[in-house]
Amino acid sequence: MQVGQDGVPSVELTDQRSTPRFMLLIRAAKLTAPDVEFLCVVRDASESGVSVRLFHPLPEAIELTLELPNGDRHPLERVWEHEGKAGFRFREPVELERIVEARSEYPRRAVRLRLEVPCWLAFGERRVRGTIGNLSQHGALINTPERLSLAQRVKVEVEGLPEIVARVRWRHHDSYGLSFEDTFQFAELAALVFDLQREAAQVRA
Repeated sequence: MQVGQDGVPSVELTDQRSTPRFMLLIRAAKLTAPDVEFLCVVRDASESGVSVRLFHPLPEAIELTLELPNGDRHPLERVWEHEGKAGFRFREPVELERIVEARSEYPRRAVRLRLEVPCWLAFGERRVRGTIGNLSQHGALINTPERLSLAQRVKVEVEGLPEIVARVRWRHHDSYGLSFEDTFQFAELAALVFDLQREAAQVRA
């Protein structure tokens, strides 16, 4: 197994000449499974595999897929994990140029993590139930039967999260897009969502 300049193993390559490596600095992405999603940062990639920076340990015995901000998905085979970093092999052939250039038909936006977490929405003297459908550094998708107004200021309360103050930016039936007044740091959001998903799994169990 190869060892990088920082002393961390790299994904093993069968032929360095046929699978050159490209450094991808600060490329936000996520690792997904059927019931969970985790933030990561892609460090480098080849046609064989990819290494990423993590912000918490990964659950064992689950198959993961790398999802890039442009929506491209690549099934992975886990090779190693060590002190906040991990290496994976691609299970299927990839177009390396597309990974490096991160081409997308859509405007760039913050990585969103899919969730299903109960919450409270507080505004004025009222406090109503809702569910967080996804979460990013800058906003969230909230589902609630309560009628909210565009530009309305609300507080989102979730056990395990600091109080979030946000404004309603769009609505569609019972779904609302919120924009946070104070954004999360990337590493902070990664750790918070990991804890929320772990608690949700315990509740379901």
